[in-house]
Amino acid sequence: MGGWHWLALFGGILAAWLALYLMAAPADLREASAIYGAGFWRDLCTLTPDAAGFVRMVLMWGLMSAAMMAPTALPAFATYDDLAHSTPDTRFSHLVAGYLVVWIGFSVLAAALQMVLFRAGLLSAFGDSVSRTLSAGLLIVAGLYQFSAFKEACLSKCRRPLTFFMQHWEEGPWRNGLRLGAVCLGCCWALMLLAFVGGVMNLAFMGLATLIMVFEKLPDLGRYITRPLGMLLIAAAPVVGLGLI
Repeated sequence: MGGWHWLALFGGILAAWLALYLMAAPADLREASAIYGAGFWRDLCTLTPDAAGFVRMVLMWGLMSAAMMAPTALPAFATYDDLAHSTPDTRFSHLVAGYLVVWIGFSVLAAALQMVLFRAGLLSAFGDSVSRTLSAGLLIVAGLYQFSAFKEACLSKCRRPLTFFMQHWEEGPWRNGLRLGAVCLGCCWALMLLAFVGGVMNLAFMGLATLIMVFEKLPDLGRYITRPLGMLLIAAAPVVGLGLI
């Protein structure tokens, strides 16, 4: 197989980040929205969920998931690739495809949630929360989830990919990819939904969140991140909710 599968994977990640950069709304449009209000977007007919359509939001969340989550799974992909050298019928592409299918499902649900929140007046046209209560609630949910036994169980599998794959190796690459995607989703869904707080198309937020999730899955470093991050998110909730920042 050579190294072409890795070139394709990294190329896909870079392409997803490039697409997100091209889709990100420039600062002057955000400023215009703040000045002219919702009527500005109705007249412009561009970035609102109604104008862009549900499919466009699914695509946007799919790109975000690929760009942000694939890097967090690179240690697991590398472990699988090492094991696959001595085993037939272990197609790397099937593993990655199974992983991404799970996150495509998440993207559909996240896009639907964005549509509902936008129509309820809780999100801006960019997917940013305009409700202090919503922002504080998302921070509290994400913070509390950092302490949950379910998240810890998922993280333990992500941090020990060799053990994870050996337990399910006979199921093949496709089902292993689905399992890995499900475990990864269990680790990161709450942090991903903080995009509504940090900005769905905010590249700075996406970059920071990606780094945090990458570090959190590292076996030696991750355990020093998970609970302190939870405390930080919970502490930030009343600050955001009261409008102190």
